[in-house]
Amino acid sequence: MVQYSKPDFWSLKAHKEGYPARSVYKLKEIDEKFGMFNHFCGKALDLGAAPGSWSLYILRRMGASGSLTAVDLSPLSRQYDKGLFDGARFRFIQGDMTATDIREAVLTSGPFNAVLCDAAQSTTGNSSIDTLRSLALAETALEYAETALAPGGSFVVKVFQGGDTASLLKRIRGLFLQGKSFKPEACRKESFETYYIGLGKK
Repeated sequence: MVQYSKPDFWSLKAHKEGYPARSVYKLKEIDEKFGMFNHFCGKALDLGAAPGSWSLYILRRMGASGSLTAVDLSPLSRQYDKGLFDGARFRFIQGDMTATDIREAVLTSGPFNAVLCDAAQSTTGNSSIDTLRSLALAETALEYAETALAPGGSFVVKVFQGGDTASLLKRIRGLFLQGKSFKPEACRKESFETYYIGLGKK
C-alpha cells in the first residue's frame, strides 16, 4: 500500500490549493522547467481538459490579455474555479476532440501560442490496446499543433510509453526547435505515463 501514499499527498495538496485533480502539479513542474507560461499573454488550447486543473492553472498563470480554449467530452468541475470559467478569457467546448465539428469550432479561436493535451482514454485492461488508443489521442493533439499553433509556440502532450511513441517524438522534433521527453514528479512511479514537449514551433 505504500505506493499509494504519494498520490494521496498530491490529491490532498491539489484540493487544498484549489484544484480538482493532482494533475496540476505535472503541468506546474513542466511550466517551471521549460517556461511554458512565463509572461504568457497569448492564446492557449487545453485538450482533454476535464476536470479542469490544467485550465485553472493556465488561467491563473497567464497575463490579463491571455485567453484559453478548453475541450473535453465531460463538463469541467466548478468546485474551485471561483468564476474563472465564466470569464471572457475562457471558452469551453464540450465534445470529442477527434470529431470534425469540434475541431472546426476550436480553430475559430486560434491560432494558439500553446497547445496542451492531458487527455486519456478509458482503459480496457489490455496494455496493447490502451497504448494504441493513447497514442491515437496524442497524434490528434499533435495534428492540432500542426494546424493551429502559431510559429514559436509550445506543445505538451501526455503519452503512455510503448508502441510507436518514438515516432511521435520524432515528429515533434521535426516540427519544433526542441522536442523533449519529461516525466514530472507527480506522475505515479509505476505508471508508463510521460510527457512530450515541443518548444518553438518552426
